[in-house]
Amino acid sequence: MSGAAGHPASGPAAGSAYRRGYAAWQEDPEGFWRAAAQEISWVSPPARIFDPDSGAYGRWFPDATCNTCYNCIDRHVAAGQGARIALIYDSPITGRARRYSFAELQREVAALAQVMLDRGVAPGDRVLIYMPMVPEAVFAMLACARIGAVHAVVFGGFAAAELASRIDHAEPRLIVSASCGIEPGRVIAYKPLLDRATELSAHKPAARIVLQRPEQPCAMTEGLDVDYRQAVDAAMAADRLAGCRTVAATDPLYILYTSGTTGQPKGVVRENGGHMVALKWSMQNVYGMAPGEVFWAASDVGWVVGHSYIVYGPLLQGCATVLFEGKPVGTPDAGTFWRVISEHGVSALFAAPTAIRAIRREDPGGAFIGRWDLSCLRQMFVAGERADPETIIWAETGLNVPVIDHWWQTETGWAIAANPAGLGLLPVKYGSPGVAMPGYDIRVLDDEGAPLPPGALGNIAIRLPLPPSCFATLWTADQRFRDTYLSRFPGYYDTADAGYMDEDGYVFVMSRTDDVIQVAGHRLSTGALEDAVLGHPDLAECAVVGIGDALKGQVPFGIVVMKAGTARGEAEIAREVSQRVRETVGAIASLRGVLVVAGLPKTRSGKILRGVIRKILDGERWSYPATIEDPERLDAIAEAVAQMRAGSA
Repeated sequence: MSGAAGHPASGPAAGSAYRRGYAAWQEDPEGFWRAAAQEISWVSPPARIFDPDSGAYGRWFPDATCNTCYNCIDRHVAAGQGARIALIYDSPITGRARRYSFAELQREVAALAQVMLDRGVAPGDRVLIYMPMVPEAVFAMLACARIGAVHAVVFGGFAAAELASRIDHAEPRLIVSASCGIEPGRVIAYKPLLDRATELSAHKPAARIVLQRPEQPCAMTEGLDVDYRQAVDAAMAADRLAGCRTVAATDPLYILYTSGTTGQPKGVVRENGGHMVALKWSMQNVYGMAPGEVFWAASDVGWVVGHSYIVYGPLLQGCATVLFEGKPVGTPDAGTFWRVISEHGVSALFAAPTAIRAIRREDPGGAFIGRWDLSCLRQMFVAGERADPETIIWAETGLNVPVIDHWWQTETGWAIAANPAGLGLLPVKYGSPGVAMPGYDIRVLDDEGAPLPPGALGNIAIRLPLPPSCFATLWTADQRFRDTYLSRFPGYYDTADAGYMDEDGYVFVMSRTDDVIQVAGHRLSTGALEDAVLGHPDLAECAVVGIGDALKGQVPFGIVVMKAGTARGEAEIAREVSQRVRETVGAIASLRGVLVVAGLPKTRSGKILRGVIRKILDGERWSYPATIEDPERLDAIAEAVAQMRAGSA
């Protein structure tokens, strides 16, 4: 199958570079990554590429030394590219925008790094970053990398108790924060949350560097708080700029919390050397980006996409990266993404399918797309949630560029499966994020660990060792790492995703393993059911979950959101959706019910809260996750379910 909107695969040779690359990795994994490592500026280059006897499954570049900040900034300045744009800040919420060259970025980061050193931060110390989407958040991450500190970014606006749990877990010497964050129509005071979290936590940081934002300045605590701008400006004025500290390639660069809303947080550990090698390779080969081009990952620095592809990946490649403080709709309208692309000359956009669905819901005809000159845009990438074919085709047709799905996780840090633009796009198969990238040996296993044939739904696992940039462990929890990820299928990393592979090696990720619905002994993926639902022309979004049934074990139930301007009745839509699922998937997949709502509850990274929805439908106790974006949507579903039960009583 070829891509839509006039974007077929590139002839008979399509994918030949990919096939050669993947074969080269299979034949000589160490040789493949040795060649990729030559793209990095090492203090001491690796003599050994992989040590199978170290760590849980081995360690990459065990004898090398390096500095990530040097590779992101200083080497470009040293190569005469200091005037090239490195960071583009665009904030429709505040009306501010600014561009930083690599030389300006170097000065900002080096000054902040010196302020950190002045507060006693040493290599290996943790620095917790609790910031909105402002340039200073990027500076703080890079400043940590510059001096060998380990950053732990916590999504701005997390509740005080959740922030306190991460303070206690990471035990940071220093916290970098801001007076407030800004959302459409409201200002979120960060400082009271930070003060309360510091009170609640058993661990006490030695200092807190606080950025005063003009929208809501805050009171400072004497002896603890340092004014960000005053301290950095003073370091600059005195020309006190920290240099790059040499670290081991296996030293941690950062901790990123992937879950842990109850119990102890789960902190993914990313190592310096392998992280650089894999991200640099991916920018060129997966995303097809050349130095000097503009890359935009429309995410948040608090999530893994922000770490990998707002901050580190683009800068390693010498690209300009866009830092966007806004929303896909409402800042001010459904055309804000297209404005940013046009004004800043973005070559490639990386967004969550959720964001594109939100835009499509507000602008189903794509009218806003035509208002901007998007000739600079070469391709768009999506990841983070399953990309339903309807959304992909809508974007592909409207933008007239390839829209490329790919799949990866916080734990891996870069793509497990993709359609590699830099190696020549493969034929598109809608619903699939592509094929395995070099370094990943993907298998589909049954619940006993036996391999399944092409087309069979099962557990997606990756044969060990994992490639560079994948996590080596969890922070202070080696045994939990082994128990959670490596114990179920010995010799494999358990992705906790369910899906299948076809005969051409394309991966189809259908749902999280916990979201597979067991109906009278039949395994149904929520992904397949949601694809069928979203084929209805009047729907913008949906979530299908499995609810308890005394006879069948589970049955599917649909929660749907209609497109803006749809005038048809909810009951009629619900009947048509149920009929469509029966016709598309089969009678075994018949929906127990369909509920029309104004919007789906999601995390701040755009993931639909299917697990909480299921609990509401099953009448179980539920709570608001710490990462929820819009708690009122859960309230609305709970109220609608209560009314539905009352009506059927």
